[in-house]
Amino acid sequence: MSEPSARKTNPGNFFEDFRLGQEIRHATPRTVTAGDVALYNGLFGARFAVQSSDAFARKLGLPRSPIDDLLVFHVVFGKTVPDISLNAVANLGYADCRFLKAVYPGDTLNAVSEVIGLKENSNRKTGIVYVRSRGFDQDGATVLEYVRWVMVRKRDEQAAAPAEQVPQLPKSVEVAKLGAACPPIDATAYDTQLAGSPHRFGDYKVGEKIDHVDGVTVEEAEHMIATRLYQNTARVHFNQYAEGKGRFGRRLIYGGHAISLARALSFNGLGNAFHVAAINGGRHVAPLFAGLTVFAWSEVLDRAELPGRTDVGALRLRTIATKDRACADFPDKVGDDYDPAVILDLDYWVLLPK
Repeated sequence: MSEPSARKTNPGNFFEDFRLGQEIRHATPRTVTAGDVALYNGLFGARFAVQSSDAFARKLGLPRSPIDDLLVFHVVFGKTVPDISLNAVANLGYADCRFLKAVYPGDTLNAVSEVIGLKENSNRKTGIVYVRSRGFDQDGATVLEYVRWVMVRKRDEQAAAPAEQVPQLPKSVEVAKLGAACPPIDATAYDTQLAGSPHRFGDYKVGEKIDHVDGVTVEEAEHMIATRLYQNTARVHFNQYAEGKGRFGRRLIYGGHAISLARALSFNGLGNAFHVAAINGGRHVAPLFAGLTVFAWSEVLDRAELPGRTDVGALRLRTIATKDRACADFPDKVGDDYDPAVILDLDYWVLLPK
């Protein structure tokens, strides 16, 4: 009788497999096409004119419509999943996310991650893994860089935990770094009527709160199509057999899905915020499941002039997404705890024409 062959399948990394300073080069480079853009728009209904119309983008001086910033984020994120979060319980948060170069249809993206922090949870069943991931194009230029932290299962609860280290992360991305992925535009050619909103950078004030009014119900099939689009293979999103026995008893909607839904909803009130320049921080406050309806509201936290730029200005926004609750009363924290309806708390910078 022949000996069993060596394992050829990949079970993914568990918490005890990670080491501080470990660098992981992720598989499967991904060429982003106009078809990906059409599918992304069909799934989320994004309406920002710069990403929707080549003619609109060219009038501003761009070669054509750039790929939606969050689609770039999701594609790079998806590259990292088989190595970082295949055995995740949940993705917990983001920080220091910077979009560094515009991406256009035909560009090919790949990713590399470095483990920058580890912390075993007190239950000894899971631990938190902190990684800094970078996305590169076909020329080796960095298009995106971000930190995320994810709760990962242990293979063996009795296994010794890696050395603990929790990284110190910046609370916000520096204003001087916000314009890297947005080439100069001709703001005088920016047609607000075609863009669907009359409000430019100067029309927003710090402290202003905007109810984005609309809601969108999450569908299981749409979520799974979207997550496959990014080649995100995390079991918590796909495997009902496994997750039916897990913490929630059902598949968990990918946190990035909630981010894209909230971003699409934000068009109603922020229609000229055409570029996400950076994500300062974000938390998935509560899980999202199919059948729930997502609403969103935003607060203007800050306004900033970009050094050397007269064409665009930056707004720092805090967007809150909720489940099954409209946002006319701006649901938020109650003391140290979030309102039960809140699922996402995202702090980020956007650029608008002046």
